[in-house]
Amino acid sequence: MKKTLSIIALSIIGFGLVSCKKENKETQSADAVVADSTAATVTPADSTIAPAAPISGAETAAPAQSNQPTTSIALSESNFDFGKIKKGEKVEHVYEVTNTGNNPLVISEVKPGCGCTVPDFTKEPILPGKKGKITLHFDSSNFDGNVSKFADVFANVEKTPIKLTFTANIQP
Repeated sequence: MKKTLSIIALSIIGFGLVSCKKENKETQSADAVVADSTAATVTPADSTIAPAAPISGAETAAPAQSNQPTTSIALSESNFDFGKIKKGEKVEHVYEVTNTGNNPLVISEVKPGCGCTVPDFTKEPILPGKKGKITLHFDSSNFDGNVSKFADVFANVEKTPIKLTFTANIQP
């Protein structure tokens, strides 16, 4: 019975790893290794399934907290409506951020919710009282009708990530 369970478990895991490789092949560069957080290992002694250990250097679900002292931030807005735009149109919106704290504001990463949105942001520390920018570029080519998208902003503030959203009504 243990051998049958081991074989079944190994077959399932093997199938999962093969299918992950096939999917990752398109998105994986030659010098980057992506770990599948759902991978599991089977221990032969008791045939139980245990989560695999994370691979060193693998990307985690959220960026690590910065070692920077925390500060506070004010946004000009956190949601923007592009209104009606034509399908295939590429639009962008700039979200203005102000450092309202006493320490430099460091935006470490802006992670969009999907590949249709590309972020650009102020990379250098934003001094207290100064302003920076986060620009979200949106490609409407693959959408119809009303859409709502987001990007998570990671910075040295108390509550991170900060969610920026936008909406658009894609017309043919």
